[in-house]
Amino acid sequence: MQTATKLLMGATLSLAALLPLSASAQAGTDAGKSASAPAASMTEGEVRKIDKDAGKITIKHGDIKHLEMPGMTMVFTAKDKALLDKPQVGDKIRFMVINEGGKMVVTAIEPAK
Repeated sequence: MQTATKLLMGATLSLAALLPLSASAQAGTDAGKSASAPAASMTEGEVRKIDKDAGKITIKHGDIKHLEMPGMTMVFTAKDKALLDKPQVGDKIRFMVINEGGKMVVTAIEPAK
């Protein structure tokens, strides 16, 4: 019984000693990801078409740096159809887009400054 207790205590202490190493290794990995991937930011664009019923907006945009996407004109899905209430065709906008399972989704739209 005493041997089993000693083995259990030894195993517990060994695992406890490895936890700080695991946490620092993970922190290093996270830091590496954020250093290599640009932070998400608003992208400049111009509204070309709005389809409120389908929840889609066509935008001619500049480079979307956080997605490493060059400037082009493309159709995006709006995360919320209410985002499409204010912009009009021809408006200069700033917008936030995310890649949601391979689908480009606009999550925010504001007038360009």
